[in-house]
Amino acid sequence: MAVNVARLAVFSPVDSTARVDVVVRRLTDAIALGLLADGEQLPSEAELAGRLGVSTVTVREALMALRQQGLVETRRGRGGGSFARAPSELDVTERLRAFAVDELRDLGDHYAAIAGAAARLAAQRSLPSDIAPLWRSLDEMAGAESNAHLRRLDGRFHIEVAAASQSARLTREEIRLQADIGPLLWLSHENLGGHDETAAQHRAIAEAIGGGDADRARALAERHVLDATDHLIELRLRLRE
Repeated sequence: MAVNVARLAVFSPVDSTARVDVVVRRLTDAIALGLLADGEQLPSEAELAGRLGVSTVTVREALMALRQQGLVETRRGRGGGSFARAPSELDVTERLRAFAVDELRDLGDHYAAIAGAAARLAAQRSLPSDIAPLWRSLDEMAGAESNAHLRRLDGRFHIEVAAASQSARLTREEIRLQADIGPLLWLSHENLGGHDETAAQHRAIAEAIGGGDADRARALAERHVLDATDHLIELRLRLRE
C-alpha cells in the first residue's frame, strides 16, 4: 500500500500557478528516485493532464522539457508513447560544493522536521501491509551490489516511510527533499559510519514504526537526518581546504 501511496502522490493534482515547472519537477523527481522505473511508459498526455489537474498543453510542454533533459523518450507509432529514462549518476561532491553551509543546515532542519512527522504518523496509522515495503527495501539494501543501487534503495526506504504516514502532502515533500538532498545525505552516511551503521538506524526506525511507538519513531528519524546533516557540513567545510 505504501508504494501505491507514493505513486499516487507523484500523479496527484499540482497546486501551483507555475504549472509547467511544477509538472517538470514532479516527474523529474519521480524518475530520478526510481518511483518511475527506467523504461516505464508514462500515462498518455490526456491521462496525465487529468491526474495532475492541468491542460494537455501544459503536459506537452513539460514532456518536451523532460525530453531535452534526457529524462523522457517519446516513440511514435504502434507501441509508442513517452517512456521514463533514468538519469546518469551525478558527481555528488560537485553537487555538495553548490551548497553553502547555512543552506545545508536550513535544509537539514527542514528535512528532519518532515522525516520526523512522517515517521510519527506512520507509527500511528500504518497497517502491516504498509510496513512490509520498508523491510523489503532493507533486505534489498543488505544484498545490493553497487553503491548507486544502495543510494536509490535508501531514498526509496524514506519515501516508503512517508507513504506509510498516509499523508500525500508529506509524501510529496519527502520525494522533493530526497531529490534535493538525498544523494548528499547518503554521501554523509557513507562517511559517518558506513553501511552497517546506516542499516542499523533504518532498522530501528522500521521497528519503532512497526511497534506503534510514535515518539521513538519521530526521534529516531529526526536524529538520523540531523546526524547526517552535521557530518555533511563537515564534509562541505573540508572542500574549502
